[in-house]
Amino acid sequence: MELSVVWFILLAVLFAGFFFLEGFDYGVGILLPFLGRDEAERRRLVHAIGPVWNGNEVWMITAGGAMFAAFPHVYATLFSGFYLALFLMLAALILRGIALDFRGKDAGAAWRRTWDWFIFAGSLVPALLWGVAVANLLRGVPIDARMQYVGTFFDLLSPYALVGSLAFVLVFVCHGAAYLALKTDGQAAERARLAFLRCGPFAAAACLGLVGLTYIETDLFATLGAGVSLWLAVAAFVAAYLLTVRRKAGGAFVASGLTVVLVTTAFFWGLFPRLMVSSLDPAWSLTVHNAASSPYTLKLMTIAALVFVPVVLAYQAWAYWIFRRPLPKDAEY
Repeated sequence: MELSVVWFILLAVLFAGFFFLEGFDYGVGILLPFLGRDEAERRRLVHAIGPVWNGNEVWMITAGGAMFAAFPHVYATLFSGFYLALFLMLAALILRGIALDFRGKDAGAAWRRTWDWFIFAGSLVPALLWGVAVANLLRGVPIDARMQYVGTFFDLLSPYALVGSLAFVLVFVCHGAAYLALKTDGQAAERARLAFLRCGPFAAAACLGLVGLTYIETDLFATLGAGVSLWLAVAAFVAAYLLTVRRKAGGAFVASGLTVVLVTTAFFWGLFPRLMVSSLDPAWSLTVHNAASSPYTLKLMTIAALVFVPVVLAYQAWAYWIFRRPLPKDAEY
């Protein structure tokens, strides 16, 4: 197998891990102003992601670094064409990080509620923009023969992309609710469970709409594995909903996470061997062959990845194991 293909697969794994882990962070942040009935409960929700949210973002940084080193032409085209969207995402993520730290710096109710809404905005905006980005990468964007993006920011805001952004947000909200139902107990867990049940039908409708538009707007279903993965994702989400109805919090969280992973799998499977589709001419698409680094660079990166990726995975697994227990209601936060 070519090393460029190996790095394509590694990118898929990194983004699947990122969406699985950061997805419930986004969901918790979006739900924070609505589920927390008082300051003690809102602190409890924040502390549910407190030990892990920063580490979850590392997956995105690692994926970006891997793309820069393995597929520099994709990195250049993507970051120049999606510059404004990525700038807004970065600003929102910085705002969220500041808010998570600053909300506890003052005991005033107005102070903390203000930062809670910043956490909400810093979670909602990236979730929306990831949906826009994924939809556009599948549908295709205006890339010319020189591998340059020749469109504008508003070219990214097609109806398909907007449906994709809505579907991403609603799935992440459900994923976050499933996580909170698992990590809390009592009334907080019950409200998180009810949030999933109330949001679930809207998320399912948005996802089915996205699947239908994907069939019309893209060639993803031309690849059998991608189509099967997408329908399995729908089945996993239904399973998560039914498990939530039966109050099986652990199973519901696993199923909602599997939904996210399967959607990411379908996305990369449907793209392969392309990384960015040109809507101007399919021959101008960026692929694992014409956008990859030199074989020597890929070889060195592969050696480094074999050494350091297991260390990172072991550390993050250890962190989740340490903080695996639900947060008790009577704990001090």
